[in-house]
Amino acid sequence: MFYENARRLLVPVVRLLWRPRIAGLENVPTSGPVLLASNHLANIDSLVIAVIATRKVRFIIKDEYWKRTGLKARIQQRFFESIGSVPVDRGTLKSARGSLEAALEVLTGGDVFAIYPEGTRSKDGLLGKGKQGAAWLAQMSGAPVVPVGLKGTEKLWNKGQILPRLHRFSVSFGAPIDFSDLEEIPSEAARRRAMTERIMDEIQALSGQERR
Repeated sequence: MFYENARRLLVPVVRLLWRPRIAGLENVPTSGPVLLASNHLANIDSLVIAVIATRKVRFIIKDEYWKRTGLKARIQQRFFESIGSVPVDRGTLKSARGSLEAALEVLTGGDVFAIYPEGTRSKDGLLGKGKQGAAWLAQMSGAPVVPVGLKGTEKLWNKGQILPRLHRFSVSFGAPIDFSDLEEIPSEAARRRAMTERIMDEIQALSGQERR
């Protein structure tokens, strides 16, 4: 209920005040499992995607978000709780694996899950090397992978700000990625690496970032 009410309030406010440039929403299937794979520029990215997407989106969220204090932290915590976010301790491999398994449950349940293949936000604006979690989820769930390109979100809500800046940003959703030509690769691990590279190529095409 909190999610629906918050989104009902936030969507018109965001569209009026921030005037986001939105492209490709029609590429997100209206039903069934979907894996959104996005670049990551700022802490606010998950809120941006959740508000812009027309379906409820769940995320892997660093567990440190629940340790922060202040108004911005409380808003983020309440929102992430409402959409059933999956916390992960980035320093614990076992926890990271458990988070991917929890993400797989979301997808096998027919819902939308968003992941940042870089594993962390970019601090220099470059697109980092993709980790293989997104490809693994796609392999295991059969969910279509929709690439997402964010631009300008790093200028919205910097550390120390109480409220986000009124800075225009862009969110672009690409067509579901076609991996059919990779099925001929005999090794599952090699196929997963090739899928990861293609995912990052598609994200780069939307975000316009240079690669690290």
